Amino acid sequence: MQVVHPYIEGLLVLTPRKFEDERGYFTESFNQRVFNELVGADIRFVQDNESVSSRHVLRGLHFQKPPHAQGKLVRVSSGSVLDIAVDLRKDSPTFGKWHGEILSAANGKLFWIPEGFAHGFIALEDHTKFLYKCTDYYAPDSEGTLRWNDPTLNIDWGNNHPIVSEKDKKGRIFEELNSPF
Repeated sequence: MQVVHPYIEGLLVLTPRKFEDERGYFTESFNQRVFNELVGADIRFVQDNESVSSRHVLRGLHFQKPPHAQGKLVRVSSGSVLDIAVDLRKDSPTFGKWHGEILSAANGKLFWIPEGFAHGFIALEDHTKFLYKCTDYYAPDSEGTLRWNDPTLNIDWGNNHPIVSEKDKKGRIFEELNSPF
């Protein structure tokens, strides 16, 4: 497995080995023991989610506050996304910074986003299937949303007019966020 450590501490980009032949390919997309060794912690996933999005659909930037904060291991099984993680950890030297990663069925990358980050993505193709494992259950009372086009964060989504839900359009501005992390 190839492992990349982006400049924001805690984030990991993982590319599993792919074995290809005339029949197609095989890859081990997740191994709990290997994953725990890579992150240096005993991570337990309790919920798997899946979404399908049309091209230009933007989902995020979402997070869950303690005591239901979530770490997420995300990947794409068809299509592609620009995936974004924003550091919300007040004591982090990269507080308020973001990292973007292209995830696709073709590149097979997984992106580990631990607790303390807001997360979102924009679909780059029609029928993009996005899969993610979560370390805690969805808890509506703990949910938080930052505005996708926040001027302080200045995220380059590659699209100034994405398709965004009403809930996500009403996300908070970063400057108004009293981070719980």
